[in-house]
Amino acid sequence: MTDTLAAPPKTKSQALRSYDVADFPALTGLEEEWRFTPLRRLKGLTGASAAANAPAIGYSDLPAGVTVSTVDKGDPRIGSVLVPFDRISALAYGGFAEATLVTVAAEAVLDRPAVVRVTGDGSLAFGHTFIEVGRFAEATLVVEQTGSVTLADNVEVAVADGAKLTLITVADWAPDAVQAQHVKIKLGRDAKVTHVQVSLGGDLVRQFTSVEYTGRGGEAELYGLYFADAGQHLEHRQLVDHSVPDCRSYVGYRGALQGDGAHTVWVGDVLIQVQATGTDTYEINRNLVLSDGARADSVPNLEIETGEVAGAGHASATGRFDDEQLFYLMARGIPEGEARKLVVRGFFAELINKIPVEELRERLGDAIEARLQKAGA
Repeated sequence: MTDTLAAPPKTKSQALRSYDVADFPALTGLEEEWRFTPLRRLKGLTGASAAANAPAIGYSDLPAGVTVSTVDKGDPRIGSVLVPFDRISALAYGGFAEATLVTVAAEAVLDRPAVVRVTGDGSLAFGHTFIEVGRFAEATLVVEQTGSVTLADNVEVAVADGAKLTLITVADWAPDAVQAQHVKIKLGRDAKVTHVQVSLGGDLVRQFTSVEYTGRGGEAELYGLYFADAGQHLEHRQLVDHSVPDCRSYVGYRGALQGDGAHTVWVGDVLIQVQATGTDTYEINRNLVLSDGARADSVPNLEIETGEVAGAGHASATGRFDDEQLFYLMARGIPEGEARKLVVRGFFAELINKIPVEELRERLGDAIEARLQKAGA
């Protein structure tokens, strides 16, 4: 199945979409969408055709109102939210045999977060997850990803009318892991999603998040926290497609980098189509470079096809430590190394506080502290 236009696409919303990997040409690295990604480090994901395993899925003690099950490709929900628009996403769609289905019942209000764990076993893997949140439900879902893996996976998220979902995804892979992921979120009328994307582990992690609105009043808040160490490549891309009037989006990603060869990429695309009057959107990316030899690429893009918007803007900033902050702390007797740690903690504090799970907030704080300690900051 292919969804494309005869004429060249004018915007990213018109780009080729297909479930068939054969519809996408082989990647060369010269494509705009792939120019930052070191294809040689994807361990063959761009052209893999061999049979692959599925990553192990674990969960326990789910709160009332949440179920986790397995369905095959014949389930009508699969593919109803996400149609791949790049080669690896299509490869993942063609390669999985069974999908993990996470369901939050209509009108359920969870009394605690639901936690699902994805674990790699060192093999090539294709994965597919479908998250559905019923009408007027309110839920917090944590998806933790650990272990060693070479993974291409798709995640479909359907948030029904009036529902509210807080989704926290944590990529804390082993140092040799590779992941290329597409997360597609579809929002109903007056639905709201808050997605906090945390990326710490892995050799190369490339995560693409896209948002689609289907009714007025939809709200999407996308936050990201990433910390790249020596040699790591962490890449985050978003496409927020405003095609419905009176919807809102906010994108805020923050990253830190240290060590030789640490590389982060953030590309934020927001499209306001001609019919999406009353849109209110803003996106910002901030990067803190902690050492020589690290590189952060940041590319905000905003396409506006109507003049009738409530607000639209974007910003990007990359820099080193704020000397005034360091001076302020050191002038009060705090050693330079400890002062640097305090600055980094403060840099991430706003995003960590977006996570409504205390135990996870503490673990992330400890992980950041460990990285700074390792570098002798």
